[in-house]
Amino acid sequence: MTGADTVVQVLADEGVDVIFGYSGGAILPTYDAVFRFNELHKVNGAEPMPLIVPANEQAAGFMAAGYARASGKVGVCLVTSGPGATNTVTPVRDCMADSIPIVVLCGQVPTAAIGSDGFQEAPVSTIMGSAAKHVFLVTDASKLEATLRTAFEIARTGRPGPVVVDIPKDVQNWSGKFAGQGVLPIPGYRARLREVTTNKLGPAGAGQFLELLRQAKRPLIYAGGGVINGQASAELRAFADAFKIPVTTTLMGIGAYDTTEARSLQMLGMHGTAFANYAVDDCDFLVAVGARFDDRVAGVPGKFAPKARAIAHLDVDPAEIGKVKKVDWWHVGELRQALEALRSFAVDHGFRPDYSAWHAHIAKLKAEHAMNYERGGTHIQPHAAIEEINKLTKGTAVVATGVGQHQMWAAQYFDFKEPRLWLTSGSMGTMGFGLPAAIGAAFARKDRIVIDIDGDASIRMNLGELETATTYNLPVKIVVLNNYGDGMVKQWQRLFFASRYAGSDKSLHRKDFIKAAEADGFAFAKRVEKKEDLARVVKEFIDFPGPAFLEVVIDPMASVYPMVGPGMSYEQMITGDWIPSRSKQTTGSSDKADLF
Repeated sequence: MTGADTVVQVLADEGVDVIFGYSGGAILPTYDAVFRFNELHKVNGAEPMPLIVPANEQAAGFMAAGYARASGKVGVCLVTSGPGATNTVTPVRDCMADSIPIVVLCGQVPTAAIGSDGFQEAPVSTIMGSAAKHVFLVTDASKLEATLRTAFEIARTGRPGPVVVDIPKDVQNWSGKFAGQGVLPIPGYRARLREVTTNKLGPAGAGQFLELLRQAKRPLIYAGGGVINGQASAELRAFADAFKIPVTTTLMGIGAYDTTEARSLQMLGMHGTAFANYAVDDCDFLVAVGARFDDRVAGVPGKFAPKARAIAHLDVDPAEIGKVKKVDWWHVGELRQALEALRSFAVDHGFRPDYSAWHAHIAKLKAEHAMNYERGGTHIQPHAAIEEINKLTKGTAVVATGVGQHQMWAAQYFDFKEPRLWLTSGSMGTMGFGLPAAIGAAFARKDRIVIDIDGDASIRMNLGELETATTYNLPVKIVVLNNYGDGMVKQWQRLFFASRYAGSDKSLHRKDFIKAAEADGFAFAKRVEKKEDLARVVKEFIDFPGPAFLEVVIDPMASVYPMVGPGMSYEQMITGDWIPSRSKQTTGSSDKADLF
């Protein structure tokens, strides 16, 4: 079997059912192997491993990421050497920051030419080394098969992440025996992994936790993306529901707990709900699960959860324990086992708490500080557009976003009843993520409506992928909330730079998104500018059976609130004109180095 055929057979063995990539000279042997594999294994005319070609390699990486986020499986990206590989640096770093498992397979110049500055050569292992979870450069063709299997192992285990495999062209053309099994000896990684997977939470640790919980009157669960990555959403819900503990999630944890539940406080943090942030301030026992106290949640660590007499932390990564916030109890291990151990231990010991006073307090916070926005005026408010879509999808759609104001409005105003319905670039905040991620998700979740909520600035970053959606006739619903500019940047400029819109105002640009969508093959491409048309057109948009594009011209001055500004505690958050605050609001004076 050739090296290229080995690549494809390992992908098949690993359960890969779609590849995202762009071809080029150094990867052509593997592209040809994919073609031959699909021809040989077609079932009723359907390819078992279709190769989806985007407009550029960055989008291929984000498609693989969207697929992985929506499915929980490893996404695969296949690109050529040089610029093909370097174009995937951003999605690789994005996946590393958000703990998303993808494998990027790059072509490379022949082994003998490495280091000669040959045509389309780039030092991929050097470039990717600080961005990926792991990088392999395959110089011994006999180890190709084991290397590929190991790449998948590393990507999906422990704290998931991206793995890059750099494959020289001569390795792809090599012929040798296919073993059908075997991995590389990586004893250090596997030893660290065993420490985590075998570290089961036992009665002693569960008893210490239960004692803290018994003492609490106002416990609160703070759940992050680790709950979803660790497939622990069901265990989190069972634990929270067993003792009726309220739950708030990070941006990456959205969907880990059903946002329509009465005890859900939705998202906390910089643009979290006011009632979630106030609940964090008021709780006396904070239980962090698969979360990392990042700067968008605990921007001022010393002022985060100020009344908590104790903080507990469960995570799969020992590096996160105590990194930002000192905790009183912790467990490093798989979240599913740990959460079930805590629940069953407490039940077995007759723990039946009465948190009715805390529930009443939470209900009051949700009533008095409910999410709201300007409902009068002539402009369409972006919140209203999302609410109209949410009325139809009812918390069951897959929603991908770009990055900016639209991202936060989507997080705030959509419902999510399950995990893996919310796909966003959380830590990196990569504009242009939304459309390719939605395309990737469309292959992962053919049973769900897939929607990209994007901004006029963010979607420009990967606008070429409109054609990808129609080329493959994917029923992706694309919404552009158009405020003629970089809305989030403009909001910060209004608050902290005296409304000097340096580089962020796009009102003079001549882009016609409807014509662009039609040129790329969208049969449904409409613009809404009047409030009275919104509900009707949104329903037509959602009901349309194929790819659909909707531009909503929104209030250019609409802002994202609540907002916890730089250096602010939750008590000082800015709630805007439509959400009541329980303290005096001020933007204050901020060190510009702290912005963003």
